Amino acid sequence: MKKLLIVMVAALWLLAPTSMYADGGKREFRGAWMQFVNGMYLGKSTAEIQQMLTHQLDELEKDGANAIIFQVRGECDALYESKIEPWSRYLTGVQGKAPSPYWDPMAWMIQQCHRRGMEFHAWINPYRARMKSPTRLADNHILKTHPERAFEYGGLYVLNPGLKENRDYILSVVDDIVSRYDIDGIHIDDYFYPYPEGGRPIPDDREYALYNNGIADRGDWRRYNVNLFVKEMGEHVHKLKPWVKFGVSPFGIYRNKKSSPIGSDTNGLQNYDQLYADVLLWVNNGWIDYCVPQLYWHIGHPLADYEKLIKWWAKHMANRPLYIGESIENTVQNSDPANPNTHQMAAKFRLHRQLRNVSGTVLWYAKVAAEDMGSYGTMLRNVYWKSKALPPYMPFLDSKAPKKPAKVGDAWTEDGLMLYWSAPKAKKWGDEARRYVIYRFAKGEKVNLADASKIVEITYDTYYRLPYDGGTKKYKYVVTALDRVGNESKGAKRKVKL
Repeated sequence: MKKLLIVMVAALWLLAPTSMYADGGKREFRGAWMQFVNGMYLGKSTAEIQQMLTHQLDELEKDGANAIIFQVRGECDALYESKIEPWSRYLTGVQGKAPSPYWDPMAWMIQQCHRRGMEFHAWINPYRARMKSPTRLADNHILKTHPERAFEYGGLYVLNPGLKENRDYILSVVDDIVSRYDIDGIHIDDYFYPYPEGGRPIPDDREYALYNNGIADRGDWRRYNVNLFVKEMGEHVHKLKPWVKFGVSPFGIYRNKKSSPIGSDTNGLQNYDQLYADVLLWVNNGWIDYCVPQLYWHIGHPLADYEKLIKWWAKHMANRPLYIGESIENTVQNSDPANPNTHQMAAKFRLHRQLRNVSGTVLWYAKVAAEDMGSYGTMLRNVYWKSKALPPYMPFLDSKAPKKPAKVGDAWTEDGLMLYWSAPKAKKWGDEARRYVIYRFAKGEKVNLADASKIVEITYDTYYRLPYDGGTKKYKYVVTALDRVGNESKGAKRKVKL
């Protein structure tokens, strides 16, 4: 049954995206979110958590994923060693309690992702200070040290975005992560001002009276606060490490058409009007490096139709790479309106391929992908993500490719026949080789580096174990270098007999 489904979907598979950030299907962001605030680590030992994460990473690697967006801060806490915020209760059960046996989940995950050739993006929630479930706060938690800087709303405690000291505090956390960890990206989600609840007003009268900066409309003032934070966060990240990619995953509706002429034909909650997140401003001003709207609805949803929304975002997101946040569960639990006997994965991916400005996908969420719900993972590895992919271009960060790898050769070792090379020379960060792409061509095949199906590995190493099988067949291997942003060098060739 699975083979039949794969054949059916393959027949419907259209051409890959061709936006200014894509490269004929060879460049595509293929990510997955890994959360912790659902309690998936609670009650597990260090070894058990690592085993669970290893399994998910192994399955995602087989599926073709090339990036992980890993939650490291959910409620002004830390899933890493921090001198600013306490260890998360979602890791050890008690806020402020270090894991035992000791480990640093972020450092460990960076190592694991890079071992698999994947990018690692650190995911933080900027303003949320405490979830709805009660907890004993650690002595150094912000709600203990500065309770006056937060407000309660809908059971949550939120750092007030109207206070400069809160912006500075969050940015100190960002600076700490970016400066100390070898991350490829940093990512914030959709929690800015809190989601509205029952018409209750946000308690920020005092801050508005004191710090309105002459802005007459309260909504405009709130948007100003969030805009300032997003702009400053991007500036902080790129000042410390110009290659680190700053991404945002906003709620899936910017504005409804009834609120704005440029809005989507939807009738749901709005980023601009209820969350005070002016996402288009961030994109058009280049304050963020990529955007992942959370399109967790199905095609045909009466209030938020997936097809209308993906087309809306593709139309309005030409200035930065657009990746689509996909709910696996929602996708496989709803049938395709055009083909009620199948779920919506094929229909959604057709839309991805048809729309020029869609340059990637982020799966919600890693655990469900690893469990292959609705054969979603099977379809990724056999159809949609079968060939490996490089990250989308980001010329606004860097557009110059590094030099090609040097001294490519092969040699027998105790681990088998190895292809090896040396990193090219570099004078500055934009010239440094970060990863390497290995292509293989059979005897008589034309070398075509645009053909993603010829990629056999993307690695952070400077060696690759060759699949030796008697030495009777001739192959040509080509190794290219990728810089930290993803620009690719020319190829260095090596002929071998396998």
